[in-house]
Amino acid sequence: MAPFSLPPINDNPDGSWGPSSSNMPSEYKFREIPYAPYSKSDKLGRFADWYDGTGDSRNPTMGPSTTQGTRSGATRGRKEGNQTFGSGTASAFAYFHVEDESSFSLVDSKATAIRRGGPITRGRAQGRGSSTYNRGGQRGGNTRGGFQQRGGGQRGGPRRGWRDWDKGGRARESSVAINPSWPMLEEVEMIRLSKVRMEVDEPEDLGWYGRLFPYDKSYDRVNTKVERPLQAQDRIKYNITTSYDPVMQELAAKGVATVYITDNILSVLMCAPRSVLPWDIVVNREGNKVFFDKRDGGTFDTVTVNENAADPPLDPLPPNPNNPNEKAPEAPSINSATNLSLEATYINQNFGFQTVIEKSPPPAIDFERPNPFYGPEETEPMASCGYRYRVYDLGVVEGEDIRLCVRTEADAYTPGQGNPREGQGLVTIRALNEFDPRAAGAGGAPDWRTKLDTQRGAVVATEMKNNSCKLAKWAIQSILAGAELMKIGYISRTNPRDNTRHVILSTASYRPLDFASQLNVSLANGWGIIRAIVDLCMKHPEGKYVLVKDPNKPVIRLYSVPPNAFTEEDDEEGAEDLDEPEIVA
Repeated sequence: MAPFSLPPINDNPDGSWGPSSSNMPSEYKFREIPYAPYSKSDKLGRFADWYDGTGDSRNPTMGPSTTQGTRSGATRGRKEGNQTFGSGTASAFAYFHVEDESSFSLVDSKATAIRRGGPITRGRAQGRGSSTYNRGGQRGGNTRGGFQQRGGGQRGGPRRGWRDWDKGGRARESSVAINPSWPMLEEVEMIRLSKVRMEVDEPEDLGWYGRLFPYDKSYDRVNTKVERPLQAQDRIKYNITTSYDPVMQELAAKGVATVYITDNILSVLMCAPRSVLPWDIVVNREGNKVFFDKRDGGTFDTVTVNENAADPPLDPLPPNPNNPNEKAPEAPSINSATNLSLEATYINQNFGFQTVIEKSPPPAIDFERPNPFYGPEETEPMASCGYRYRVYDLGVVEGEDIRLCVRTEADAYTPGQGNPREGQGLVTIRALNEFDPRAAGAGGAPDWRTKLDTQRGAVVATEMKNNSCKLAKWAIQSILAGAELMKIGYISRTNPRDNTRHVILSTASYRPLDFASQLNVSLANGWGIIRAIVDLCMKHPEGKYVLVKDPNKPVIRLYSVPPNAFTEEDDEEGAEDLDEPEIVA
């Protein structure tokens, strides 16, 4: 019988399959060949393959490899519950190609859109069932320089317009230019602010200023069949920032509070998690006092439109500086975001001026002190407005002295509902505007003239969805002022293509607390946000800061800025640095 001897077996102390480099004999002929770990449960598809280390086979004629390490093999192993041993190890056999930029060239690989039934034409008349949009988002019959399709290119397909593919991913610009020299001190995500809570007691009244006119109840009977035109009113109403308020300066000198703010700014901070558009707030820390101010020309002087809609209104894209052959953009549409915001601001102001009774009876109510901003040199009549200064205690523990002084506003009072000087019967007046339910950015709003009287709930629900942040701010401002009623007018254009003439279709009354509950607004969360931001600002020394809402992310950031930032001196210095003067059309 022929002798038989067992081959030598080298034990692997690492416990894995395959040879070990520690006890491998020096005369082993495969010693210098790299080894890739494997598992005995791996399935072998082929014994040789062109493999680039990325998991994709180089051979287009063969099916995907099922060897361990490839994408399909690893996926199959996970599905079958097998151990993908060594799958995270970089392949020693991978081929790495050194990039040769000298031979690189950019090639346009975009496929040309093929239209059934004929070639794509430019400037062609709109056919039945088509939908075209110009650069500003306005819907129209013809679009200069734009592509037009019928029925979205396929039966039952979506209706596409000008640059619809770019609307969702278009980046917004910040509300204030961030100087690279400004150090960023804090960054807070909105999701964190939406979880804080704080209960605040009833406020203390410090004083009443101004004059209030009674609300005209005849506007409660307006409907779509009995419209009233919106008239431009020549009145003066002030929106002075905190630091320039003489009453705030007097109260700060007495040390009645730690934080000084207006209801406009306070409502924005309390509704920060709902905000989508960018905003910025200037913060001045003076000793142990903090002043929150709006910036001149900022976002606090206008009213937003459909901010929370899935497809909000957009402004036209600026020209591409890298493409000199690009045609200059057309004038912004009347349905662009900026023009709609200016239109909504005009409507809100004039609706509040028009819905009050200026001639007795009933008489106007003069508070204990006159309007602090209306000087003797003013000649235009003053609008109905009552300023109520109140103090809230933001202390959490016993003995903590953090008090917030806020200036609130009421627009009118309801006759026969008590004494307005004692905070009874106060009314705030706001207005929602309809521009064109068929235009881009309308947010799926129904036609108010056909649905407002019969399906008001659907109209209100759509507005709560598209303008969640704006309505929440209005509710909070009414609660801060102690108003008993909110009057919200529904105002539409006389002609959808004309943004200068409007009609009042209806007026609704809401109790602020009930309206905030319908919007799912939590006052406890709002006060928690305020306390968190105050603590954020009190962490840093005296100086000037700016709190900025990121234009494209749910994040707010705190920057330290020089003392002359956002002032006239700063603007003059910036203008001197320019090589050429700015030309404003």
